[in-house]
Amino acid sequence: MMNNANADPSLSPHRGSLYLVATPIGNLEDITLRALRILKEVDQIACEDTRHTLKLLNHFDIHKPLVSYHEHNEITRAPELVHAIEQGASVALVSDAGMPLVSDPGFRLVSLAIRHQIPVIPIPGASALLTALAASGLPNEEFLFLGFLPARSSERRRALEHLRIENRTIILYEAPHRIAETIADALAILGDRPACLAREVTKIHEEFRRGTLFALVQSLEEHAAKGEITLILGPPETGSPGAQVDTAQSLAARVEELMHQAKLDRKEALKLAARERGITRRDAYRQLLDENSPEAD
Repeated sequence: MMNNANADPSLSPHRGSLYLVATPIGNLEDITLRALRILKEVDQIACEDTRHTLKLLNHFDIHKPLVSYHEHNEITRAPELVHAIEQGASVALVSDAGMPLVSDPGFRLVSLAIRHQIPVIPIPGASALLTALAASGLPNEEFLFLGFLPARSSERRRALEHLRIENRTIILYEAPHRIAETIADALAILGDRPACLAREVTKIHEEFRRGTLFALVQSLEEHAAKGEITLILGPPETGSPGAQVDTAQSLAARVEELMHQAKLDRKEALKLAARERGITRRDAYRQLLDENSPEAD
């Protein structure tokens, strides 16, 4: 099988090669000189949205044939592109933002190209997940990137359940209309922990909201988050299964507070309150019954 090391990426695009070109995630200045050269010299550019890519190319005065390549046509478009490359064409694959294949289409094309012994040459550049992680202030020695969680609430919660014992920093992408629900679900299932919501990174309205999941729930109640969002969940704080517990506050009062502020149902609020106190949900339920019994008055 052909080894990519045989292709010298410092030279002009090789005939019969596939280039994976990273594009800016917001600020158009965040594109490399090498990426611009490759885009100018390849025979055609496969892109997620031709209109979006055309704006980038026009900004840098690059004029090349564009072909759409997205999740709805990649089954048929991948073989077409591989055939063109085998005929000697050099093709660049770009996504709307960042590195192709990272939560974007392209895996089918790359896999097919490799099977056909076509050189696949990455052109690195901006990455939303790494940029947000670097500025989050959260541990970055080890991290787990999951892309987008399922859109359906039940499936999203199931995915979060699998992360209960995860001690690495977790990085997610999320749509603005689901971010409040996702954070509330994470709070209910994983407990309160350090977190950062990175919004519109590198763009004019770039914003980082840092704190805890509970603080982010409150923040989103006051100010909704719009635009491209990266959510970073830090590891649980050592010795603390959740938020700092107010020992003067009754369990019943805490459950009511979580139901109101985090928009949790009673079952999830009780589960989180139990995690905060380091007790089982069964013990928390018994304590709740004791607090509500007539003898407690």
